[in-house]
Amino acid sequence: MSNRLQTAARLSAVAIIMLLTTGCAAELQRQVDELNAKVDRIAADASAARSAADAATASASEARQMASGAQSTANQALNAANQSQACCDATNEKIDRMFQRSQSK
Repeated sequence: MSNRLQTAARLSAVAIIMLLTTGCAAELQRQVDELNAKVDRIAADASAARSAADAATASASEARQMASGAQSTANQALNAANQSQACCDATNEKIDRMFQRSQSK
């Protein structure tokens, strides 16, 4: 081969290697960009999930407080009902004693 032909072949080989390398680098950059976009979406999804979990926790806490208040009110109502029943029972006993006295005379 002549010197010019060898030089042209070498330059062609270098040009092919450079084109392949540039193409691979561009493909790698595209894949990196896609991965970065996916990571960003996953981070946004995780943030949204965290916000939803925080809101659910707050709602559960509020519901727990409301249930505690309702239980307290129910306990007070039960106590008042028990006191009323005791009063009613005492009144009925008095009436029964008065009736028995009037029958025995």
